Amino acid sequence: MGTYDIERYLNIRSAYGASFGPDGDRLSFLMTTTGTPQVWTLEGPREWPEQRTFYEERVTFASWSPERPELVFGMDEGGDERAQLFRLEAETGVIENLTAMPDAKHRWGGWSHDGERFAFASNRRDESVFDVYVQDRDATGDDAELVHEGDGWLSVGGWSPDDSHLLVSQAYSNFDQDLYTLDLESGTGDLEHVTPHEDEGDVRYQSASWAPDGEGLYLVTDHGEDVDTLYLAYLDLETLELETVASGDGWNVGGIALDDETGRFVYSRNVEGYTDLTVGEFESDSDDPTAFETFPEPDLPGGISGGVSFDPDAERFALSTTGDTINTNVFVVDVESGETEQWTAAPTAGIPPETFDGSDLVHVESFDGLEVPGFLTLPDGVEGRESAAGDTPVIVDIHGGPESQRRPSFSSVKQYFLDRGYAYFEPNVRGSSGYGSGYASLDDVEKRMDSVADIEACVEWLHDHPAVDPDRIVAMGGSYGGFMVLAALTEYPDLWAAGVDVVGIANFVTFLENTGDWRRALREAEYGSLEDDREFLESVSPTNNIEAIEAPLFVLHGENDPRVPVGEAEQIVEQAREQGVPVRKLIFEDEGHGFSKLENRIEAYSAIAEFLDEHV
Repeated sequence: MGTYDIERYLNIRSAYGASFGPDGDRLSFLMTTTGTPQVWTLEGPREWPEQRTFYEERVTFASWSPERPELVFGMDEGGDERAQLFRLEAETGVIENLTAMPDAKHRWGGWSHDGERFAFASNRRDESVFDVYVQDRDATGDDAELVHEGDGWLSVGGWSPDDSHLLVSQAYSNFDQDLYTLDLESGTGDLEHVTPHEDEGDVRYQSASWAPDGEGLYLVTDHGEDVDTLYLAYLDLETLELETVASGDGWNVGGIALDDETGRFVYSRNVEGYTDLTVGEFESDSDDPTAFETFPEPDLPGGISGGVSFDPDAERFALSTTGDTINTNVFVVDVESGETEQWTAAPTAGIPPETFDGSDLVHVESFDGLEVPGFLTLPDGVEGRESAAGDTPVIVDIHGGPESQRRPSFSSVKQYFLDRGYAYFEPNVRGSSGYGSGYASLDDVEKRMDSVADIEACVEWLHDHPAVDPDRIVAMGGSYGGFMVLAALTEYPDLWAAGVDVVGIANFVTFLENTGDWRRALREAEYGSLEDDREFLESVSPTNNIEAIEAPLFVLHGENDPRVPVGEAEQIVEQAREQGVPVRKLIFEDEGHGFSKLENRIEAYSAIAEFLDEHV
């Protein structure tokens, strides 16, 4: 048994999602003190923060007005992801629901520079597509103006410097997008396409920001022949020509945060999962939009940073930072000097941070010679302790997505299991993002099971590790990672002592038939389509290979999950039980795709720990 129970670990707090107020002397952020993320504000480093929202539901973001002491935040209900937008008056604390359409999703698109209006995308007209809306700051509900009718997954990327245009993105998949500008003054609602690439296959255009003069965009893209990773580019809106600003040197440029008044910016590179930050300023007196000077790199703990918000003068920026042994907190950085100051003090529930265990980056050779990166964390004292040779159980924790990436960030759940004596292995199998578009496409459609074979290679590699007990290896994962767990258990049944499937896909056909209408096209781009690939999708679905399963299985799900409907859990549990497999099921009525409420997280991971104690 470990030193601390799961409740202690899950009470370790995170502070993130910072936004500078219009006066520059106040910061909002999200913190999990009450058990779900709520809005807090702070007026100085390490000062006592003030809680501003008091809901049982999670707040998803908060954004200050650029001109007034008010902010907009988003919140859904029961994990249904149908977020509504709310305005909080900072001086009075009064909160008003600005959208009040609980059946529709609302995705924030930013404030206008004068703070009079805000933009968002919503599927209130048709659940399967997103339209673009503009709303006055003091209007509510039906008063939003529909400025463009969409026909797919649209997002609003921000207002032009003179507030005359919106930047709009359309996603066809995680690796294929288009950018448009929308002229608000013409009143036609027509989009101007600025990234045509019909003859070039999939191209990513992401993290776009208006240039200070409004004549171009800065963005990250993998446009071009034989380009595998994202680079930072400038797009001239008149010629539609792209110029490289920074290449990324073989790694993805993760995104750019740009202050469109000063031209100051922060961009990040994702180097083997770790964040490499560049802080700079575009040269306003130069005719070359790619010319910039750099400032000293800030010295931040942990190794992973993001979520940049500039203060009104762009003299400082706030961001959150985390690491294996560092819980997430907000830091403020002086742009010119690079000096950093920690503003929030999210507590570690009385657990000494020096007891947290750090990971090692490793590479595993898979069946076809591909190098699969992953992070291995051993419990304290195992390395070098002869008595630990061959007796350490391992949790193989597989990320979702699949176009996602496990990075060495803080996880209270991981630290809990490490404290209980488990090792923790987090692979980034083929199909993961972060390693180039070629690597990410290696699991598409008919190559799906190659990624499951990567898991087998990782387990065989673990068998050779001197500390690992090869008979006590657990598969655990959420969402698409839940599919990977089920597929690993049915494809390679001899490798596993147990499996834990959290909100996972059990059958690709029923998943695609029942997922939210707005998501289906995006998901079919990754997995294959019901029309063209149904037979293949059935063949790789764990429910159709259930007779092979041997390991005990624990299935957890949220009743309101709009992404992977709860029917996926119901059918795999029923079929595994028919095979005589020991199965446990836990459904949360007030959760969606994952568990956001503290009491539910405590119940879920206490139950998982009990299940693993019994079977592992």
